[in-house]
Amino acid sequence: MVEAVIFDFGGVMTTSPFEAFARFETERGYPVDIIRNTNAANHLENAWAKFERAEIDVDTFDRLFAEESRALGGAEVRGREVLPLLAGDLRPDMVEALRRIKAECKTGCITNNLPANAIGSQGGRSFYVAEVMALFDHVIESAKIGLRKPDPRIYQMMTETLGVNPLDCVYLDDLGVNLKPAREMGMTTIKVVSASQAITELEAATGLTLR
Repeated sequence: MVEAVIFDFGGVMTTSPFEAFARFETERGYPVDIIRNTNAANHLENAWAKFERAEIDVDTFDRLFAEESRALGGAEVRGREVLPLLAGDLRPDMVEALRRIKAECKTGCITNNLPANAIGSQGGRSFYVAEVMALFDHVIESAKIGLRKPDPRIYQMMTETLGVNPLDCVYLDDLGVNLKPAREMGMTTIKVVSASQAITELEAATGLTLR
């Protein structure tokens, strides 16, 4: 029996930023996937990782990301230019699925995010995001604790706080590297490619009707 469902936020509860990355690269004439490749290179200690752990400020992130992208592909992509591309749109069907799950199971969210105000004002969007965040029994944000996925400790913190056995949990993320530690702990994992696909797999894993 599933006791808890644990979600990533960006790319799961919201649309993926990868589409915005691709559009930006095309518009600027940058190499294809230079942003994703920069994020993935030395992914535990690169500028992105340090920023998500709140170890550096936005100016340092801007400079380091530019240096890392230039070293990889010859194109200097400023970190400040990437930040506005991160804000996706909420997926209403995923939010509805979360509401239904919450009525039957414990819920959690583990998100690699950035320090407060790093992206600037999101206007009214922040209200709706806060509403969704309130549906989770517990939220862990990397920038607040100085720890980020895929560090196994962040998943352990969630299961301990929820008081559940990892074997009785489902974890959803859009990145395979973040699913691996959860799977190794014994969680059922779902890689989110689309909302429809994720909900179908989540219904199979939980036995619940989620739409």
